[in-house]
Amino acid sequence: MHIYVYISTTCTQAINIMEEYIREDMPLEINKNVFITCAVTGSGSTQDRSPHVPRSPKQIADSAIAAAKTGAAIVHCHVRDPESGASSRDPKLYRELTERVRDSSTDVILNLTAGMGGDLYFGPASAPLPLQSTTDMVSAEERMEPILDCLPEICTLDCGTMNFAEADYVMTNTPGMLRAMGKMMTDSGVKPEIEAFDTGHLWLAKALVKEGILDSPALVQLCMGIPWGAPDDLNTFMAMVNNIPNDWNWSAFSIGRNEMPFVAAAVLAGGNVRVGLEDNLWLDKGVLATNESLVSRAVTIIENMGSNIMGPQAVRDKLGLTKRAPA
Repeated sequence: MHIYVYISTTCTQAINIMEEYIREDMPLEINKNVFITCAVTGSGSTQDRSPHVPRSPKQIADSAIAAAKTGAAIVHCHVRDPESGASSRDPKLYRELTERVRDSSTDVILNLTAGMGGDLYFGPASAPLPLQSTTDMVSAEERMEPILDCLPEICTLDCGTMNFAEADYVMTNTPGMLRAMGKMMTDSGVKPEIEAFDTGHLWLAKALVKEGILDSPALVQLCMGIPWGAPDDLNTFMAMVNNIPNDWNWSAFSIGRNEMPFVAAAVLAGGNVRVGLEDNLWLDKGVLATNESLVSRAVTIIENMGSNIMGPQAVRDKLGLTKRAPA
């Protein structure tokens, strides 16, 4: 009897400790006011896999505006060569895209990428050098040129270096490069969206805030399921969530078939969501998506969970953004 009581007491204490730990360190408090980011086109080689992937600045702007009308408060945009559809970082294309979005009658927060220009392509393992002709590695100033010209309300800061699925490609963002780019963003009044592909990227982001390079509270986008970053299982996801300071704002997404399940997971874990053709081309099996159809599906999921969709001005108030007028 004494042994039974001792074991029962110990188990009860353990359960109480675990419940307290879960409440303090692993919150699952549903977010009741959610903003949606639509990642409109990306830089991947998807342009020939779906006719809905926009190429020209006009097509990208039109798709962004359609997504905004459907419920996206933020549109995250890359640009592409209008003819080939290949990724580009031509400042003139960014300028045209920005003007088209700002001149429209639809209010939306513009988030431009600053991730281009950090691509290293090595040769095969037996001869990694010289670097391949597809390498595109430029200075912080050149990477930031479209941002400083267009002054979007938000731009991305990929807070780390990572191997991608391609055999010999490395997304390269050194601490020195990130400090330089982060300072330019902060000094220009553009809010950095910290893209974190693994827990170490969050560690570095917190260091940049501590150093005063980035302002607090920061804005984070958790990028799940991209090979070879953080996998999109829920244990890893919650490890990422629990590495974000409590007063920061964050969103999350996964790619491909897990895009919509992660809408629910992000809201359940207290965050915001991202969908769009950058991350997933399909609405249903055999049915190609558009950006607005993906946003519409996300709106349905969020509202069915009992949460509200935030509009652009509410998001500006929450994140401390200032709406930019047409240039």
